[in-house]
Amino acid sequence: MAGLAARLVLLAGAAALASGSQGDREPVYRDCVLQCEEQNCSGGALNHFRSRQPIYMSLAGWTCRDDCKYECMWVTVGLYLQEGHKVPQFHGKWPFSRFLFFQEPASAVASFLNGLASLVMLCRYRTFVPASSPMYHTCVAFAWKMDYFCASTVILHSIYLCCVRTVGLQHPAVVSAFRALLLLMLTVHVSYLSLIRFDYGYNLVANVAIGLVNVVWWLAWCLWNQRRLPHVRKCVVVVLLLQGLSLLELLDFPPLFWVLDAHAIWHISTIPVHVLFFSFLEDDSLYLLKESEDKFKLD
Repeated sequence: MAGLAARLVLLAGAAALASGSQGDREPVYRDCVLQCEEQNCSGGALNHFRSRQPIYMSLAGWTCRDDCKYECMWVTVGLYLQEGHKVPQFHGKWPFSRFLFFQEPASAVASFLNGLASLVMLCRYRTFVPASSPMYHTCVAFAWKMDYFCASTVILHSIYLCCVRTVGLQHPAVVSAFRALLLLMLTVHVSYLSLIRFDYGYNLVANVAIGLVNVVWWLAWCLWNQRRLPHVRKCVVVVLLLQGLSLLELLDFPPLFWVLDAHAIWHISTIPVHVLFFSFLEDDSLYLLKESEDKFKLD
């Protein structure tokens, strides 16, 4: 585990040394940002900027420098389009039209709807599945802790549930060790993206890798139990849909209308998948509860 963490930290450090995107390397962009900061981000000009900045922008942490980068990004994009060139990326991201304090409004709305769908289905799960079910606390407690951070945690949560379902009911110590490993991986991953550099390329590779583990593990268990447990068909559909929809993340194109990109489309497309997955969890938890009660009666 320590070796894995060390390799991940070294990978994060190496990625942080990589050069920026085409747009933020452009002299016109750099000169624009420098000039904007000199004119607006010091002395009385800075006080003037803060006085006219909307309160929701300041609360969200948007600084004068951030505003300069945003305005100069569009200046550079305009020059690229005027000369017939393709739209460049800036600091690893496509240019998005800001709404309020959301730099990627479509993704923000889609993420909220994704979280809302998960919350509704989680409440339904708690209503219809008794707390005595072997999978109840795993599905509820761990979901509250992990399901709202980012796309990576959703996949890791699914892998954790698969480990509990396939191994953990008989070997709880193995699940505890595996949970610690997943939390370590998540901590390193989120720390790198938050504190070092938000690298879309690295994030994509990481999500694809853990996504493949998730697909192979769940499908293997479903195929092994398809005759004995008819409800695993729902799980098969979920896994295949998620894998198919994840191809959207591999698409890399400038956002439509400067708002809707492949990542936002992926978030929107996966909303019904959450509903089907929690339906499977509900059926499986009730099956395990019935199996446990039948075994208790025999004893």
